[in-house]
Amino acid sequence: MTATDTPTQPRSTELREGLRGYGAFLIVTGGIALASALILTIEKVNLLENPQEALACDLSAFVSCGGVVNQWQASVFGFPNPLMGIVGFTMVVLLGVLLVSRVILPRWFWGGIAIGVTFGIGFVTWLQSQSIYDIQVLCPYCIVVWLMMIPMFVVSIGQVLIEYRPESALTRFVNDWRVLIVALWYVVIATLIWFQFGTTLWA
Repeated sequence: MTATDTPTQPRSTELREGLRGYGAFLIVTGGIALASALILTIEKVNLLENPQEALACDLSAFVSCGGVVNQWQASVFGFPNPLMGIVGFTMVVLLGVLLVSRVILPRWFWGGIAIGVTFGIGFVTWLQSQSIYDIQVLCPYCIVVWLMMIPMFVVSIGQVLIEYRPESALTRFVNDWRVLIVALWYVVIATLIWFQFGTTLWA
């Protein structure tokens, strides 16, 4: 071992363990979002079979799966959005399993991850605005997906930055403050919901 090898080995080990932690994070967040997408798909089928019956997630006039799944925004690409979620979050979980298993991903793959999570958060943000301001009904299982997609995006972008720009100030900022970024993001969404619905949310 040369003098130049000595300091790189701990860093390499740290990066590998960081990837395993990121993989476990994807399994958890992707798994929860996948379960929500599956349940929402089942609820959609139940609603088609029994259109007059209330769904288990219909909690109030403003918190209801049934009030959302029949809107055009729930099938933007011609099929129910949860089906896209099932495919996407299954891939997220599989990616997490690969990383936990110490599989080395090609460098270009991280660009694909960045594109995927950026599309996901963009789509989720649009759905949030539609649900809060246009449909004016909140779907409980959709909210679970929102809550998983936000940290998935922040942490994934941080990991992609580590792969491409490990020493940049942006990389350090995103990874050092990711918990705060996610928390503030949650606060913003909760504030928007509160100002839109207020105490009528559970009416």
